[in-house]
Amino acid sequence: MQRLIALIIMLIPGVLAAWGIKLMRDMLFGILQPPFPALWMQFMAGLLFFLGGLGFIAGFVLHRDRKRNKVQDRFKDNQ
Repeated sequence: MQRLIALIIMLIPGVLAAWGIKLMRDMLFGILQPPFPALWMQFMAGLLFFLGGLGFIAGFVLHRDRKRNKVQDRFKDNQ
């Protein structure tokens, strides 16, 4: 059950990051999606979704590797 919950927690940011890439790609081709009134707003929302999803996944992987002591010295906690 815990692995299923962890998978769902990791899928949500992954889907948001993929949707962010799609929004940015659509802006480059001039395709305006319905919830956005302007192309630049669509690009900024896509960039925000992409960076947020990527940052969450990267932070999760770093936290997991720190717990397993598999990171370089510069990434270890200094506590």
